[in-house]
Amino acid sequence: MSTDLRIDRVRVYAVGPQAPRYAWAEGMNEQFMTNNIIRLSTRDGLEGFAAAASFSEGGFDFSVVETIRHLAPLVIGVSAHDREAFWHRLRNYNIPQAPQAHSAIDIALWDLAAKSVGLPLYRMLGGHRSRILSYASTPLLQDVEAYLAFMADLHTAGFRAIKFHSWCRPRQDLALARAAHDRFGARLALMLDVEQRYTREEALSVARALEELDFHWFEAPLIDTDLIGYRELRRRAAVPILPAGNWLLDSHLIGLGIGLDAWSSVRVDATIAGGITSTLKIMALAEAAGMTCELQCWGYTLTQAANLHLMLARPNCRYFEQPVPYAAFEAGSLDVIRTDAEGYVHAPPGDGLGIRLDWPEIESASLISYELSTSADAVAISGKMAR
Repeated sequence: MSTDLRIDRVRVYAVGPQAPRYAWAEGMNEQFMTNNIIRLSTRDGLEGFAAAASFSEGGFDFSVVETIRHLAPLVIGVSAHDREAFWHRLRNYNIPQAPQAHSAIDIALWDLAAKSVGLPLYRMLGGHRSRILSYASTPLLQDVEAYLAFMADLHTAGFRAIKFHSWCRPRQDLALARAAHDRFGARLALMLDVEQRYTREEALSVARALEELDFHWFEAPLIDTDLIGYRELRRRAAVPILPAGNWLLDSHLIGLGIGLDAWSSVRVDATIAGGITSTLKIMALAEAAGMTCELQCWGYTLTQAANLHLMLARPNCRYFEQPVPYAAFEAGSLDVIRTDAEGYVHAPPGDGLGIRLDWPEIESASLISYELSTSADAVAISGKMAR
């Protein structure tokens, strides 16, 4: 068992894998998804790591690793035993920065802490269960027939729920919703995510139609910050309403939305919302209000793993979001998270986050990498910029 969990080495990678790229709304180009990885080493040789994805059009995004560059010197000498205190220190640090940076540091410290006592993270956090139902989270496809064919394959593979990323145009989205309900409504729970693209009037019209189609939930009809719009939508339509979960990240703002009765469920992503420390607080707020907290998992395997461990640790989450097709999200991972033939995902096999990485592949695909250690006076930078 490791007892000295003080950090003496920080390594950071902006990884740009050669993987399939997708869009999830009409008018959006295929997204470059950067895998931003932080790797922490302790004085007695234990390693903890985590990752957060960032998305951009036309090339890979480096804002997260550049934010971590300025935070990395603060990590040196910090003990993973003191992660709550360090979370508060970074939360009040300077001015707003890429939120994935703070999140990844916190998750890596939790990964270290769980490994130090030989436990999977979900068991260290409470261990409510070891598996959870998943839903397939689709990219944007060409037309309704392409979605129906994809749904058939997913259902055959064992999925019991599917969420559509669609065109984000009401008429087209409802055509898909009706066709999916007619073909699979008796066999699959269905959700629709429209990426905060609707007006209030469009959202109400579609919500009422989805209510008649018995959709399991309607996600991100309005921009996250329109709490009044969400409240009014919930008052006038019965289908469960969820936010996107990308813009209201602080527990105080989440509490405000809960108090306004803006959503049927809370929604955040631990790799954006401040890490494990922050997301535990948010899930507790939702639970105290009698609400679920449906976590996002759209990202590479380490992003999925951090959220999955929270879902397994706490009782108030119903589904794991399984991004599909699988291959686009598994680059660099020796262990992956996939839905089984009964529609469940299971806890990863190892301690901490439970995911082993292919470090040679990570380093080869890194566009920027740098290191800071107690033996170095400055950050050493290596790598190349994407063209």
